[in-house]
Amino acid sequence: MRKGIHPEDYRMVAFKDMSNDDVFLTKSTAEAKETIEVDGVEYPLIKLEISRTSHPYYTGKMKLVDTAGRIDKFKNKYAKFKKEIPAPAKAEVKTEAKVEVKAEEEE
Repeated sequence: MRKGIHPEDYRMVAFKDMSNDDVFLTKSTAEAKETIEVDGVEYPLIKLEISRTSHPYYTGKMKLVDTAGRIDKFKNKYAKFKKEIPAPAKAEVKTEAKVEVKAEEEE
């Protein structure tokens, strides 16, 4: 194994499955903004949408995944990067107007 390519700052981190509130501890180098207290000790918190305790493969139960919420979240996140495409100039379309000539009836 090559030396010097693996991180050395592993620490205990709490991972929380948000679908069923399961929390498990493991070593990680992932950065966390929040913390959680587990058994009287405070750990950095990483939130998960799905884990081994809620994944259908491991549980044997099918679960409805909120894909619409994920799509909206994605659109909101990247809306600020959307480029405005100018509308194409409308070509003037000349149409021939039919002119009806009414003959006046002479009495």
